[in-house]
Amino acid sequence: MASICFHSLSHQPFSNKSPSLPRTRVSNSKRTTTTTRTTSVKDNPKSNQASMGIDNLKRFFDLNLGKWVGSFHQFDGNGNLMQKVNTRLSVSTYGQDDLISLIQTLYIKQSSSSNSISACDEELEWAEYKIKETNMFTVDKYQQIGFFPNERAFSLRYQTAGMIETVLRQGVLGEDDTGEESPKNLKLPSRKPSIVCENCLYSQENDRRARAFHIMNPKGVLEMLLIFLEDRGERALSLPSLDNDVDRKNRITPFLGKWKGHSLTKRTGVYGATVAEGDTISLLGMDDKGQLIQDISSTSDGRDVGTAVHWTGIMSDNLVTFEGGYQLTLLPGGMYMGCPCDIAKSVAESKSFHLEFCWLEAPGKRQRLIRTYDVEGLAVSSTYFSETQV
Repeated sequence: MASICFHSLSHQPFSNKSPSLPRTRVSNSKRTTTTTRTTSVKDNPKSNQASMGIDNLKRFFDLNLGKWVGSFHQFDGNGNLMQKVNTRLSVSTYGQDDLISLIQTLYIKQSSSSNSISACDEELEWAEYKIKETNMFTVDKYQQIGFFPNERAFSLRYQTAGMIETVLRQGVLGEDDTGEESPKNLKLPSRKPSIVCENCLYSQENDRRARAFHIMNPKGVLEMLLIFLEDRGERALSLPSLDNDVDRKNRITPFLGKWKGHSLTKRTGVYGATVAEGDTISLLGMDDKGQLIQDISSTSDGRDVGTAVHWTGIMSDNLVTFEGGYQLTLLPGGMYMGCPCDIAKSVAESKSFHLEFCWLEAPGKRQRLIRTYDVEGLAVSSTYFSETQV
């Protein structure tokens, strides 16, 4: 989704130690990339930047255009499905050149308990929600896009939790506002969450996408996880089930083993340039004590030097907690989402952190998207991984 606005309290510094590969490489390569880029466009840097920005923005709009049909899923931090709501999304553009804007309208299937109409009056069962427009100004300043046009993936940040609240109230309660701060049997996001991040991955098999949202509460602790699973077109195809009973006992199994792939890291922003590229090898296994062992190594830009990460973790139901305070929540449908256990805890340590979304759409093939934040809680880069099991 391109421009749902959420309250992101960027003035509140949140950080965590999260030994991600892209973060280690970005700091060194970023300076070199910036210097080279400045030299190459020194004759007319403003003109070149504007052209590149508009081109990326149009490609981003093209990726989102059309009608999307699917469902919204709300999970708790342990991977339990709390709510499921059917949705439709209509996306179009207006304007030209640097004034072009993206318009999105979300349609929410209202709770059947609140509908007094017949099942035949289908149009009346859908509540409409206008999403704030996305344009050259908002996508760079407010959404802080991390965009991979060739890989068909993007990350965004937001300013308000209003859209999520509307989806839950309309789709679960069947009304806009109950007048209650905490509706019974309904978990709403905090009015002022510390961080709301969307990572979107597109299917490599068909015209489908998964949009994953991390919502961290004002204290920097995971509050909920959200997934929009959508097909482009008038109607959804056979979408995979994300219900609680799917793969509950063995959600970790598809991710075990050795994975080999390629990573691409870009700076945040519609002008964001590539700052690192490399080959990665990831190994996830379980020892005789039942602990999960993860080893990750990477070689940057074809060089022999790289980074190596070794994690040890424990698994409880569908939650994996690694040493150093990082957790993975295993979800149905070959997905997991990763985040720090407590972002605010590491503020005093001045350490960056990252949020991760992984989608294993088919056996042996997966995509990952990582959003890296600096010590002040501002998004600085995004990294896309394409990996196969070997």
